[in-house]
Amino acid sequence: MNSSSPAVPSRTDRQQSRQLAISEAVMAAGSLRIEQIAERFDISVMTVHRDLDELEDRGLLRKSRGVATASSTALVESSDVYRVGRQQAEKEAMALAAMEFVEPGQAIILDDSTSTMHLLPHLHTKTPLTVITNTLTIMNDLRGMRGIEMIGLGGEFYNWCSAFMGRITVREIAELRADLFVMSTSAIVDDICFHQTLETVDVKRAMFESASKRVLLADRTKFDKRALHAMLPLADFDVVVVDAATDRRHIDRMRDAGVNVHIARRPAAAR
Repeated sequence: MNSSSPAVPSRTDRQQSRQLAISEAVMAAGSLRIEQIAERFDISVMTVHRDLDELEDRGLLRKSRGVATASSTALVESSDVYRVGRQQAEKEAMALAAMEFVEPGQAIILDDSTSTMHLLPHLHTKTPLTVITNTLTIMNDLRGMRGIEMIGLGGEFYNWCSAFMGRITVREIAELRADLFVMSTSAIVDDICFHQTLETVDVKRAMFESASKRVLLADRTKFDKRALHAMLPLADFDVVVVDAATDRRHIDRMRDAGVNVHIARRPAAAR
């Protein structure tokens, strides 16, 4: 009688499992020193460097001056894996507010922001719709959804945001005309949307120009951040949706400047 022994994890399996655990730890903390990671996982500093190099190549984390970082800076946006877990209740409230502008029969453009992804579970209530996006995550989530015709934009694929960008993407967008564009931004400075990468700025500007109505989703954290490249003034949007906890000073200032601000209230069950 043969007894089967449990399979021993291979070196590759152990490495992948460890890298997943490291990425989750850094994302939970925002940033960790390399020495902290080595101590926590009982591995050498050299092994930590190798793991972080691979995670950085995949766009999940950044390694700089002995620190692994998941959160964004003025020069680098955080990965979609990190951003998707932040401000979830606020993003859901803003998405529900944005759904008020979606009508059956429309062609709508959704950018690569994690805020717009909260619209996806609600789109079935407004079908038929044509959804245009450069985001692989959105393409996968909407694949096969009844009543949704999808146009996927190609180009160069960027791991950190799970999206296609570049000249090919911009050229494809320029040949389309949509009814509605819903987007978010990395930072708001002087009532202007900013982003860390020029590729993202180019794509979002092209999407903006291709839509007849434009809606911006901006939770309160956007007003506390900075990014390098100016993208679009808030006043150019038809609606700027903010969450209910946004500082009243920002809301009053925007409205005084003629910005159409909509405050997204969280559903009673989520409060």
